[in-house]
Amino acid sequence: MERKQPNDNNILLKRLLLSLSILIFIRIGTFLPVPGINHGHLAFYIQRHSITKSLVSTFSGDDTFVIGLFTLNIFPYINASILMQLLISLIPSLSKLQKEGGSEGRRRITRITRIITLIWAFIQSFSIAFYLKRALFNWNLLLASEIIIWLTTGAMIVLWLSELITEYGLGNGPSLLIYTNIVSSLPNLGKKLISENISNLNFFSGLFIILLFVGAIYGIVLLQEGARIIPLISSRQLSQTNTTFSEIPKNNYIPLRFNQAGVMPIILTTAILVIPNYVSNLGLLPIITLPVLMKSSKIFYWISYFILILLFSSFYSTIVLNPKDISNELQKMAVSIPGIRPGIATTFYLQRVMKRVTYLGAIMLAILATLPNLIEAILHVSNFNGLGTTSLLILVGVVLDISREIRSILLSNIYNDMFN
Repeated sequence: MERKQPNDNNILLKRLLLSLSILIFIRIGTFLPVPGINHGHLAFYIQRHSITKSLVSTFSGDDTFVIGLFTLNIFPYINASILMQLLISLIPSLSKLQKEGGSEGRRRITRITRIITLIWAFIQSFSIAFYLKRALFNWNLLLASEIIIWLTTGAMIVLWLSELITEYGLGNGPSLLIYTNIVSSLPNLGKKLISENISNLNFFSGLFIILLFVGAIYGIVLLQEGARIIPLISSRQLSQTNTTFSEIPKNNYIPLRFNQAGVMPIILTTAILVIPNYVSNLGLLPIITLPVLMKSSKIFYWISYFILILLFSSFYSTIVLNPKDISNELQKMAVSIPGIRPGIATTFYLQRVMKRVTYLGAIMLAILATLPNLIEAILHVSNFNGLGTTSLLILVGVVLDISREIRSILLSNIYNDMFN
């Protein structure tokens, strides 16, 4: 067993090196400029237009922006995955394919997601290419076609590389790419926080922010890992061992997590609240509209943000887990919940428990999501909302997933050494 231990370490090292090399390659490709674009003209246009400047800051975290091969990154796939999940919940044939199709069904859903990713990448590339018409003096249809081809191809290459990370590397590919984008923007965010708020901060306010930050991290870990454990027992165990409720095996259970929806409620809420603002900036809405109302009343915006996250968390949790499906699967496997009859009684019990768990998780998520806004208002700190709850959820979630994967690899290697 001692001779095989270095091989175990080599497996982890190879997976880690593969993931790191792909992430570095994608990061380099992001700054590989698309031919034909005069980035000097683009930078001049960005500096003179505040809306474009804020949009660029959202993507790159700085005032400079390069239209590169991998500019779209993994975002078309993320949007396609969100759309696919909504389609599965709305179209019965897709839902049946996911539940009963097995490995072939999963392959078909993956194939459909890739097609949607290609379509979404083309739409985003088309939008960028024709938006650049106002920023580039040498813009023409040939240049626009080249930009569309480059960006669409780059998005599909990133998707392929992310799947390589998921299959052969360490961690989930799309999650790691988002994690890398967030981490790369942290230095600029920290610089802005310090430079713009150095006069407003003192020792106590800084200590208060640090304590709130640590508390937010702890709350996110609790939200990601917290679960309501529902014990299970099979009819075989009851008949063979005459097991009482106090002797139920502890390793047979259903974990109902507090946060089944992940960051989806925050993403959907942000998308809905941002759309009126962008439409107003384009001049398609009257001056006195919802965005103006939200700008004049931050409390109204926070309440809307809080309520929408609660609604989307409740809705999305019902999509992820269906109590009736769980009850049917338990009945097929001759497994039951102690003290609850199989069938309709189990379904009602799971619905009641899931409703409580979902509400608790939704309230925690909504509080954590509005926390940066409260810090900005109470301490008069600007740009603090740049490191929002979505970013922290992704950062913490990716670290937890990688730690779980490393643990499972080490455990599987130990079992292989024991039996070989």
